Amino acid sequence: MTRSSLNLDEQEHFAPFKYDDQDFDLSHLDSHTVDYIHKSPGKSDIQYRFYVTYGMHCFAKDYDDLTAADREKLLYHANKESRPFCFRRYHLSKKLRSIIGNLPNEFVFHGGYSAYATCKAQDINGDEVEYYGSFSVFRQKKKLRIHVMSAYPLDESLGKRKKVGFFNIARAVKQNNKLPSP
Repeated sequence: MTRSSLNLDEQEHFAPFKYDDQDFDLSHLDSHTVDYIHKSPGKSDIQYRFYVTYGMHCFAKDYDDLTAADREKLLYHANKESRPFCFRRYHLSKKLRSIIGNLPNEFVFHGGYSAYATCKAQDINGDEVEYYGSFSVFRQKKKLRIHVMSAYPLDESLGKRKKVGFFNIARAVKQNNKLPSP
């Protein structure tokens, strides 16, 4: 995986968040490329290069119970919006590059709203949690794109979900075909 610079419609770099004289590095959410290789016995390998961006919902959340002072202290300003920083989402977001880089081996399912999702990650204590990472897959400027819209721990299981093969998604977007639907 390498870092990209594409002049995309999404934020490509996140500055560190400063809180109580401590910096929280967000460079793991900077845009980058991922090359996926689809190997099939008896066939030529197919390479898919995706340009990946992340939304601030991967590390921010607006809580109803925050006081105005707490909200202001936690406010992170991005290009398109400002939202309170969430320490739990932040720590889990450090897993996103690895999850995205491993999508062909992850359990990918329909996440609603024309998006896909994947679950399961380890939290800061090493405990496995249901981790909902919602992402869209599309073409932009003839490039294959993945945009991780949001990622957060779930309070309860989503129940049974039907798997969608990541390479089915990749092939459809590369060929400008309709994406797999539920």
